[in-house]
Amino acid sequence: MSTDRVRICVLLSGRGSNFEAILKASQADDYPAEIVLVASDQHAATGLETAQRADIPSLALPPKNYASKQAQEDALHTVLSQHGVELIVLAGYMRLLSSQFVERWPNRILNIHPSLLPAYPGLNTHKRALADGAEVHGCTVHIVDRGMDTGPILARSQLNIDAQDDEDSLAARVLKMEHRLYHRVIADFCDRMRGVNSVSTEV
Repeated sequence: MSTDRVRICVLLSGRGSNFEAILKASQADDYPAEIVLVASDQHAATGLETAQRADIPSLALPPKNYASKQAQEDALHTVLSQHGVELIVLAGYMRLLSSQFVERWPNRILNIHPSLLPAYPGLNTHKRALADGAEVHGCTVHIVDRGMDTGPILARSQLNIDAQDDEDSLAARVLKMEHRLYHRVIADFCDRMRGVNSVSTEV
């Protein structure tokens, strides 16, 4: 890997399908980021197995092993620092990061959320969109700040909700959009970190 690539850590809690999409994109010679660490709050996260097969350092930091949320996040911060991480990418990480942790990584944590923010922050986004009779839905990549899904928006991708959509079908359609969008926005963001001319991504 080129030494001028941005060193990123992917945080996940489960399968990590967005991680898989990012990993595939990062294997291109001209991709501006390198995944140097994958971490999870769950020992059973299958995304950790994917990382191991790709020879990427990985570890689990389950909250039950720590006396407090701060202790768990301190341990995470230490590991990130040890691996020289420059950018944190959330890919299905199901724990809300504390404001103290976010302040340690200002403008260096990205997240993808399954709605067109600011609509439907938090959980159950597809169910809520259908219940409201929304006509469009999608996903949003944003910088993580101290709030829940309130950080600056980097890009969004939207689709029309079909009459036959249910929660599962809508979730599957949005997830495919996430896989197309997230790695492109990460690349754009990393180019900006390195001072390379780039443009915002929205599809």
